[in-house]
Amino acid sequence: MPLTRKEKETIVSSLVDKLNKSKSAVFADFTGLKVQDNEKLRKEAKKQKAEYLVAKKTLLKIALKQAGIEEVPTDKFSQSVATMFGFEDPTTAPKVASNFAKDNKALKMLSGLLFEKAKGEKYITLEQVKALAAMPGKQELLAMLVRAIKSPVSGFVNVLGGNLRGLVNTLNAIKDKKPA
Repeated sequence: MPLTRKEKETIVSSLVDKLNKSKSAVFADFTGLKVQDNEKLRKEAKKQKAEYLVAKKTLLKIALKQAGIEEVPTDKFSQSVATMFGFEDPTTAPKVASNFAKDNKALKMLSGLLFEKAKGEKYITLEQVKALAAMPGKQELLAMLVRAIKSPVSGFVNVLGGNLRGLVNTLNAIKDKKPA
């Protein structure tokens, strides 16, 4: 059943809102993807604080235009396009889409958008989407930073503790040599 004008306007406004809020977006061809796989991808995206949305190419084109994004070549897309939006971290959408595409060959990533506060949006190719997916995310980077900060401190504690351990071992050795 065809969509009414009101439904189309709702979809376009939803897409524009998501484009304005997101830090990255990945466009994919989902032709041949089973319904249960589509739902599985939607749930995985939600877990990662991303969103997966399917829309007709013409509606996506209108939404991109309304959001002020002109550089996406929508003519290369199929009839309907799946879009993964990452809201908290620019690597979230590429990671979720890339990980899902590894297991499900029916999902073919096409390209994406990277939103930078200072420069606005930037169209990125499939290779750049894959490179972004391979980068560590915000939480991983924070964990690496904490490990880097903690490492010298724990090393210093071990060095200080080594002297005490040596003293205790020496005292134990003296105690064991003396007759009781």
